[in-house]
Amino acid sequence: MTWGFVGAGNMARALALGLGEPALFSDGGSGRAVALAALVGGEAVSNAELAARADVVVLAHKPAQLEAVLGELAGAKVVLSLLGGVSLEQLAAAFAGATLTRAMPNTAVAVRKGVVCVCGDDGLDAALGAVGLVARLPERLMDAATAVSGVAPAYVSLIAEAWVDAAVAQGIPAAQAAQLVCASLAGSAALLHERGMDTLAVRREVTSPGGMTARGLRVLERAGIRTAFSDAAAAVVGGDRPR
Repeated sequence: MTWGFVGAGNMARALALGLGEPALFSDGGSGRAVALAALVGGEAVSNAELAARADVVVLAHKPAQLEAVLGELAGAKVVLSLLGGVSLEQLAAAFAGATLTRAMPNTAVAVRKGVVCVCGDDGLDAALGAVGLVARLPERLMDAATAVSGVAPAYVSLIAEAWVDAAVAQGIPAAQAAQLVCASLAGSAALLHERGMDTLAVRREVTSPGGMTARGLRVLERAGIRTAFSDAAAAVVGGDRPR
């Protein structure tokens, strides 16, 4: 299967790396397509050539550029859209007769540990499964999914950064603190998965009454960690979308 990426930004890079196959890339003149083709394998081509040669046309450009590229993508038969806020109805009007899938991946697809939320045709689900978990959702929940999995690498990076800083403040060297935090995050996620996301049970296994973990959890609760996540999700879903 030949993938063709219209746009060669961060999400195109992440998905192309995760798929691990030579692909076709185009851009608006930034030079990123050439660089990405050199990194992943494949070619930098025009939009028209991409539409003619690719088995799957991946819309990975800015949503506001859709109208500008439509004329060059005539004849695309299978379209995978990564465009936030562009509905299947809008895509159907733009690509009459094409098979359409709308997806919201996160950048962890680059290491095949991502989440790809999808709606529309399911013909690409198996292929996308190579880069992580594929979760089918009603289209009305795609923005909410962005607030959960789409933002995850950024949120986890912020948490890890704060966690490392706290460790350094307690005297642990920065490099070792980073190693401890990264391994602890990965191990804790694996443990939660193994326990069927029984978060209460996992917390209780670690938390002795009146112990150190209990004291730390109390501080996090008092600082409003739950409210912060709730407010962040509301901001993602309800905020203005950059074009």
